[in-house]
Amino acid sequence: MTPTQPAPADDQPTPDPWTELRRSTQARIGLGRAGNSLPSQRVLEFQSAHAVARDAVHEPLDVEDLTRAIGELDLDPPIVVRSRAATRSEYLRRPDLGRLPEDLSQLPHADAEIGIVLADGLSPRALTDHGGGLVAALLRQFDGRYSIAPPVIATEARVALGDHIGEALGVSTLIVIIGERPGLSVADSLGVYLTHLPRPGRADSDRNCISNIHPPDGLHYDVAARTTAALIDGARKLGRSGVALKDMSRTDALAQIDDAEALPHES
Repeated sequence: MTPTQPAPADDQPTPDPWTELRRSTQARIGLGRAGNSLPSQRVLEFQSAHAVARDAVHEPLDVEDLTRAIGELDLDPPIVVRSRAATRSEYLRRPDLGRLPEDLSQLPHADAEIGIVLADGLSPRALTDHGGGLVAALLRQFDGRYSIAPPVIATEARVALGDHIGEALGVSTLIVIIGERPGLSVADSLGVYLTHLPRPGRADSDRNCISNIHPPDGLHYDVAARTTAALIDGARKLGRSGVALKDMSRTDALAQIDDAEALPHES
């Protein structure tokens, strides 16, 4: 300690340099240590986050509440289907059963341009919290440009179940909105999987994914909807989705800004 730097008073704790960084991320950073272990507070926080993630996986989807929320939008009444996984436990142990439909005979052959599937996935809570808000944002973004098949709510569902549903509906492009695998930072995140010309047997490389949708900390509904709409436009022009289709929504937005700045302004 130099003469020009007086020692801090004993009753004033040393400032934590990680405090400001923690405010900008949900990641577990700067945990500190107590001897050879983590501080007790950090251990308890980890155990709490782990419990929340486990609960999110096992909590059943409130189908009636979601049906009511979707029914309030400008869409046909939703239709409820399930996979061949008979229980949540079987769904978690047998991913293959979650990809196959139990019965789709109640689905109409809509011949619509867009199909929307709301799947519980590994976080039914995410669908409960954000499903209605995201679908509403999608409808605002579509602004009547597309014909939309009756929405489908799918339980004990994996992403590939949507291929069977999309084929049964006869839609050109399918959007699967699904609860993502919970983590220790986020237990209620949604993902959107877009497949053009859906049919059984489609590979993951045939899809485009938008993830981490959970405002206010994650992606906002309007941003996710804008990206989804841009991908749909691109898929319809290209005739396919997946690795051949890139999200150009941000590039187009920047180009519009550059064009606006390049215009002559009145003095």
